[in-house]
Amino acid sequence: MSKSYTAAVVGAGMGGKLSLAALAASDRFELVGVADLREEVRREVEQRYPGAPTFANHADMFNHCRPEVVCVSTWPPSHLEVTLAALELPLAGLLVEKPLADNSAAGRQLLDLIRVRNLPLVVPHGLLVADHSRQIIERVRQGQIGQLKLIEIQCSGWDIINAGIHWLNFVVSLLPEDPFRSVLAVCDGSTRTYRDGMQVETEAVTYAYTAAGVRVVMHTGDLIPVAQPGEGTLFRLAGSHGLLEFFGWKPRYRLVNPEHPQGVEVEVVAGPKSNHERYLDLLADQMDAGRADYTLAERSLAALELCEAAYLASHHRCAVTLPLQSFVPPPVSDWQPGAPYLGTGGGRDGRRLAQIAR
Repeated sequence: MSKSYTAAVVGAGMGGKLSLAALAASDRFELVGVADLREEVRREVEQRYPGAPTFANHADMFNHCRPEVVCVSTWPPSHLEVTLAALELPLAGLLVEKPLADNSAAGRQLLDLIRVRNLPLVVPHGLLVADHSRQIIERVRQGQIGQLKLIEIQCSGWDIINAGIHWLNFVVSLLPEDPFRSVLAVCDGSTRTYRDGMQVETEAVTYAYTAAGVRVVMHTGDLIPVAQPGEGTLFRLAGSHGLLEFFGWKPRYRLVNPEHPQGVEVEVVAGPKSNHERYLDLLADQMDAGRADYTLAERSLAALELCEAAYLASHHRCAVTLPLQSFVPPPVSDWQPGAPYLGTGGGRDGRRLAQIAR
């Protein structure tokens, strides 16, 4: 018989609400506490989940209850602080929302601290467990569109760190044996847009490539014209023998390959469980077995590294090589590509690059 676990949620915003609903729907967990700084949010939680005590902060909650599982759903810069406090408890497992932190160094520190404790951990990137995207990953890995060459992502109304991390996590999971080597990006910050507690781009293009040469081009921003009427997100996976298109969270996709030269539309019936409940099931399975699997968390961290690299590339006006911990920003340059070269200021002759390389 499967064991049930007590669980508490820190932060009852968008991610926290998903965890709360998943915990309530699951027979594997008992909700024993919810912490949120906002009084109106706590009142809403009390009405929706009567019997679950609420607290103004995680420290008060941890002083009053000792949950076996903590779901960290606060804004990214506080994930490390909350996780450190949770690790003082006799925990059985953790759920930490994406991104693991607001930068990859803090995300690595968080993951290493959890790994030292050998604690089961899940990072709920819903796209990975959605039925349609699992089918898509399987078709690509089976070679149904040939060798993957190019991944194009168009996303309107969102940004690199809040949605792009989901999209890039999908890409990392699609190419688990093919690490990324370089990221180049440009971000327009002219409208001073913020979203989910983070400063984000008005519009951005992120370009990255892997060791095997797969290219990823991601176009994000507030008002992006998506090349599919009525859609806010579009993925195009181009292979040597076909094409696969899908639309983010929507449970359908279009496949073009030698078997379907005119293309076939595939509608996918989603299962009864929410994506968060599926992740909580994965966490419960790890806790039952007493074994932690950090594969998905490492991929989430790799996606965070790509997001951070994109912002660094835009800020420093250069390509960012990976892994990120070895990247050193170049000196500030006054070089203006596209301007006439007047023979002064140093530089190198692009017609003689072969000689320079020798």
